[in-house]
Amino acid sequence: MSEYRGYEGDSLEFLKNNQVIVGDSVKILSDITYSGIIMPRYEHSDDKHIVLKLKSGYNVGLEIVKIKRVEKIQSSEKIVDESEKINKIEGLPKILLLSTGGTIASKVDYRTGAVTPVLTAEELNSSVPELSKIANIDAEVLLSEYSENIMPENWLDIAKKISSYSNSDYLGIIVAHGTDTMHYTSSFLSFALAGFPIPIVLVGSQRSSDRASSDAALNLIGATKFITKSKAKGVYIVMHNDENDNTVACHIGTRVRKNHTSKRGAFQTVGDDPAFIIAEEKIQKNMSKEFYKTQEFQPKINLDTKIALVKYYPGYDPELIEHIIDRGYKGIIFEGTGLGHVGRVTYDSIKKANEKGMFLGMTSQCIDGRVRMTVYESGRDLLNLGIVPLENMISEVALVKAMWALGNTQNIEDVKEIMLDNIASEMSI
Repeated sequence: MSEYRGYEGDSLEFLKNNQVIVGDSVKILSDITYSGIIMPRYEHSDDKHIVLKLKSGYNVGLEIVKIKRVEKIQSSEKIVDESEKINKIEGLPKILLLSTGGTIASKVDYRTGAVTPVLTAEELNSSVPELSKIANIDAEVLLSEYSENIMPENWLDIAKKISSYSNSDYLGIIVAHGTDTMHYTSSFLSFALAGFPIPIVLVGSQRSSDRASSDAALNLIGATKFITKSKAKGVYIVMHNDENDNTVACHIGTRVRKNHTSKRGAFQTVGDDPAFIIAEEKIQKNMSKEFYKTQEFQPKINLDTKIALVKYYPGYDPELIEHIIDRGYKGIIFEGTGLGHVGRVTYDSIKKANEKGMFLGMTSQCIDGRVRMTVYESGRDLLNLGIVPLENMISEVALVKAMWALGNTQNIEDVKEIMLDNIASEMSI
């Protein structure tokens, strides 16, 4: 039953006896007095606690045997937000928002207590009303997944959907996306849609919109301002610049990583300042070159996932490389130490992979800097074994680029040429 979602046994009886359900606003007297909304329980949880979402946005578990009194303040049916119809303002630019299921611009569904994604332009307007003053936004749900569940086949769907709007009257396209794998998606879109005529901006939030510290609204507003004011072609990620609410950073989609698990300013451009800094009234441009090498849009929406990312470490078992070879993989991106090294224990396996015609690329585990495999003898040995140094390309970006390259050609020499071609600012050279 959805009104008791996740509750069973003693906790279910507790809710029934106190005549409250999931989504009700209550005041509970226990060791102290708590006020909040009764939330669903995780399906594998015990039956000795109920979960309450406090006004601060945080959830607490309350042991039912310690609860002295429950007072219902408001039922779930009475506090459901009604979406207001919006009148689009003539003369404002049009922006398309595609949702892939991240927490950005999500809201609390008080009928269930769960955080759900905003699905319509009306809901979006209700959640972030400032947007309607900046642009007329059309919203569309493409998929609904946590970002760790977004797979390469989803990248293809997102790219095809965006490509279909290449001749539209939209000024730009926003993709709402979970943060954990956002830079993988932005990398694929950068290569598959090189030369796309309008900006593509991926936006996420580290904290959902029902929390007082949420970054969802400001990130979305920042992305909208960036599109309307900069009109810069390319694929970007827009997130908080730091823990403050003063600025939002706009990162090149192939030069960015999520470098913190939970900070609002978790995303950082590797080796440089963010491409743009978005403040209240102005946008500071830091990038000096064009995002794309080509200005002609020629979509190549293909990929081959038979690429492995290998992080070398002391004690690495070269049989793992043998397994990759035996599984029919077509390439390996090595994340080597320092300037681009792996131990000689792997050399025989690397030689075998090269003889099999696999693409072998080298990136570095270091956060910043360039692969230079001519400095030391070990690096030169690896060059002779067929490994291609990939400049200062981020390892995850190199993985995605290799998938894309092999999806468009099976010729290993062509793949090598593509991997060294700076298509979408993936190498800061």
